[in-house]
Amino acid sequence: MAWLSLSIRTDCQHAEVLADALLDAGALAASIEDAAAGTTDEQPQFGEPGSVSRPGWERSLVVALLKPDTDVRPFLASCAGRAGLATLPDFTLEEIAEQDWVKLTQSQFEPIRVSARLWIVPSWHEAPDPQAIVLVLDPGMAFGTGSHPTTRLCLEWLERSVRPGMSVLDYGCGSGILAIAAARLGATDVVGVDIDPQAVTSARNNAESNRVSARFQDSACQLTGLFDRVVANILANPLKVLAPAISAHVRPGGSLALSGILVEQTEELIAAYAPFLRLAVADARDGWVCLAGVRE
Repeated sequence: MAWLSLSIRTDCQHAEVLADALLDAGALAASIEDAAAGTTDEQPQFGEPGSVSRPGWERSLVVALLKPDTDVRPFLASCAGRAGLATLPDFTLEEIAEQDWVKLTQSQFEPIRVSARLWIVPSWHEAPDPQAIVLVLDPGMAFGTGSHPTTRLCLEWLERSVRPGMSVLDYGCGSGILAIAAARLGATDVVGVDIDPQAVTSARNNAESNRVSARFQDSACQLTGLFDRVVANILANPLKVLAPAISAHVRPGGSLALSGILVEQTEELIAAYAPFLRLAVADARDGWVCLAGVRE
């Protein structure tokens, strides 16, 4: 059985309400994309909190999945009217063949080689190198699957700096990937903390899947203790605000690494942490940097 994929061009003001109208009218799914994706006019919608004043794209593409027997033109006309569009918007239609959607989704995620001995492998894949240190991690709701440059920068720093028996704090743990990596690298006291309870749950599940010992907690709970290694992969603004709190958990003689920082934000982050410890660029990739330093 073939499904119908309906792509509708509209503007930022109508895209979300049109997607809602399509779903209310019986569409199986609806998403909003940049109509200029893949061109020089493509507009990324990520960055520091507050950097996008109005989410969405001025030239938006609403894509809906419809049942094969849908009478598309009257269906779209009704939805467009409910979305406040005076005329029928431009649209295209194509048939989508029946597929095993689970296998199709899984096929998009391949093992990621972080270094010569560190791999990130989805649970449905075999480890490419049986001798490697393998982090089993499936794509999920919590940030951190290893594909983003900031995550890889932190993983590489952990690999260089963690020694067996060390204590490690993953501040803003997301999926728990950095804490899990630290445990697989030999750290024996590993703690992850995050503001999102769902991320904490995800991190615990991922640690269990990797058969490592790590404690994860909501940041609403009081965090105590000093650590040999502290890593925080968040974003520049929260990293600045949290500078006293994060630095306070670095043991004297211990090391701190920060990422989620754009190259142009390097100096302001170094300045924010200067009262606590001296940071320098440890590595950089694709416009992002990892800062690291030792607490004296």
